[in-house]
Order: sequence, then C-alpha cells, then structure tokens
Amino acid sequence: MSDLLERLRERGWRLTAQRRVVAEVLNGQHVHYTADEVHALAAERLPEIARATVYNTLSELVALGEVLEVSTDGRAKRYDPNAHHSHQHLICSRCGMIRDVHPEGDPLSALPENERFGFTISEATVTYRGLCPHCATA
Repeated sequence: MSDLLERLRERGWRLTAQRRVVAEVLNGQHVHYTADEVHALAAERLPEIARATVYNTLSELVALGEVLEVSTDGRAKRYDPNAHHSHQHLICSRCGMIRDVHPEGDPLSALPENERFGFTISEATVTYRGLCPHCATA
C-alpha cells in the first residue's frame, strides 16, 4: 500500500473505488501530475471515473493537507503527494517538469536580523528553475 493510501486509511477517510484509484495514481516520489493527467491515468484503471470526481478528490486531498497543490508560471496546477516531507521544487522553464529536491540548510539562517524585518519565520518556499536534461539538449 502506498504512503498516501496508508495515511488516508489512518485518518479514517472513506476510500471509495474512485478515491482509491486517484490516491494510487498519485503514489510516487517525484509525482507532479495535473488534474487532467490524474484523470487520464485513473481512467486506465477505472474507465468510468468522472473528471469531476478526480477534481473533487484532489481538492479534498489538498484540504486535508495530504497533497500539495503546486502552481508554476501560469501553467496547470500540479499535485504533489510528498506533502509530509520538507522539500523544494526544481522546475524546467521550458517543459514544466517538476522534481522534488532536498537542499541542506536554511537559506534564511544566513540573513542578518535586520534583513528579516522583525519577522518570525514559520515557513519558506524556494523554487529552483532551469532546464531539464532533455530540454537543455533540444
């Protein structure tokens, strides 16, 4: 069973066949599918699954904090099941591929106090952009 399915089961979330297949599609370390990609992959396993069911399930998973919604540069939102592990994203500026990265250290720890403007930092999000190997050679 995937980590996501296991967490959902522990929470007592009702796992219908449709919800289960969406969670199964999202299983993976570097998964960042759009809602339409989730629907297409879910339909391969459960042909009768409705697009609205996929969108509603993704919204519920985001609201539960079990899946992250990643928005980048006006492209379609992507869904990241790696919500319980601290990480940042590396995004290809050309094709939009997203990979999880785990940089060491806190970039804010290097800032002098006067550059924090009195803020108590609770969270930081860093997005790295560049070209994936495929786009770099194209």
